[in-house]
Amino acid sequence: MTPEEEVLSPDDRDFVTALASGLEVILAFDEAHPRMTLSEVAARTDMNRARARRFLLTLHALGYVRKQGRYFELAPRVLQLGYAFLSANNYRSVIQQVLEDITAESGESSSLGVLDGDAVTYVARSSAPHRLMAITLSVGTRLPAAHTSMGRALLAQLPDAELDAFLERVTLERYTDKTVTDKALLKKCILKVRQQGYAIADQELDSGLRSLAVPAFDANGKLLGAINISTNAARVDLDTLMREYLPLLQRKAREIRETVS
Repeated sequence: MTPEEEVLSPDDRDFVTALASGLEVILAFDEAHPRMTLSEVAARTDMNRARARRFLLTLHALGYVRKQGRYFELAPRVLQLGYAFLSANNYRSVIQQVLEDITAESGESSSLGVLDGDAVTYVARSSAPHRLMAITLSVGTRLPAAHTSMGRALLAQLPDAELDAFLERVTLERYTDKTVTDKALLKKCILKVRQQGYAIADQELDSGLRSLAVPAFDANGKLLGAINISTNAARVDLDTLMREYLPLLQRKAREIRETVS
């Protein structure tokens, strides 16, 4: 890793703690916590009330947070932060069309995800009419990389040292009776993905959710993320996933590589 790529530690003199804490407050709001009191924000961010209050009021003054009585919630201006990422990556329109084509051909939902810490973050999505999970999947959704097909497809692209560091720090939670919680077994699964070029997550994150993913690169070989197809295990068996959906994903991944430079 070059000096420009090195990640600062929180005790580094160039690390801006106030900025990090402000972002932490924003990220404390999610689908399960859309509106919170000061005390709830302080508890979710592990800050004292006075510190959390200063950040909330600053974000309120900047237009990123709305205040309604005792409650705080994110304001629409927060979307500008995500839009800055999407607009800076001019391949988004190409990817979105590819995902919609996948949905049209397969009848299933398709997404592009990127590795973000120990999670995979959805940055583009084409949704099929049927709902697959208890939670709503949309752009910005974060799911544990260890238990998703896109996450494993992306983890397989990491150098060995980075993959080992991930496995050392990650906590493997059990979501279903099929969830892989043994780190040695997870590493074996990821290395298999690296060898075969695709990943399958079969009901590990949510009962009934079966997904398939392949990595997506641009014309210069730069990793853009992973594209997937998510389906219901009761409707689509593994044989269909491999026989019909894998060739479709691989073809669309080649299309992305030929189109995005």
